Amino acid sequence: MTSVADLLHVLRFLHGYDALAGQKGIKLSLGTDFHEYVSITRATATKGPTYPNFRPDRSPIRSGEGFWMAGVDKNNEVAVLQAVRLYDLSRSNFAEHLESLKAFYADPTKHAHPEDACVCAAPSAKKMSGKVAYHGDGWVRADFRGSGMPEIMAGIAFGVSFALWTPDFVCGLVARWLIDKGVVSQYGYAHHERAGSVLRLVEEEIVDDDWLIWLTGDELRSRIVRQEKAELMLVS
Repeated sequence: MTSVADLLHVLRFLHGYDALAGQKGIKLSLGTDFHEYVSITRATATKGPTYPNFRPDRSPIRSGEGFWMAGVDKNNEVAVLQAVRLYDLSRSNFAEHLESLKAFYADPTKHAHPEDACVCAAPSAKKMSGKVAYHGDGWVRADFRGSGMPEIMAGIAFGVSFALWTPDFVCGLVARWLIDKGVVSQYGYAHHERAGSVLRLVEEEIVDDDWLIWLTGDELRSRIVRQEKAELMLVS
């Protein structure tokens, strides 16, 4: 459970990122209805399809186990999107969850194509168990790329995940170019490993070879407290 002291840190942490988004002309909002989220993503012309992890028709997210973020510009048009969900892996680990396809489908026997497959060879994924917050489906409109919005969205994801769940791990799966160009380090993730998800979902027309990125729960707490204290020092 998140302590009262931790919640105060989180509130200040989130306020800082929300203010930064406002300075860039973006108004952020949070939601928990993933039917609404999918309707927004489908209406956003330049965004790719949302993976089944965040689609209620393939992987329903129970109340309190997921949230999404949307940011609109001064014309009330969608400019940024992102989603986060909690996996209860108390009897499993993230590698097993991916390879069983349960990370993507609530019932793989019903929804997965016979040729669907996922291989996770990242060693650390086998050590990720307990409460694992998965951060994905990030999208930034072309005219806001390079403006720091991915870092802001990641900061919001970290803060809200910590406040809701105090997870044992927070992680994501990203293309290698995001690591090579330093985008992932801007997000604030401390670790990355190759072969996090070599994925094929036939009916979704998805073929990926993504890297695993993550923070431990202790690193997440430290990041929030450390940054909030640094901002207070700058103000003083």
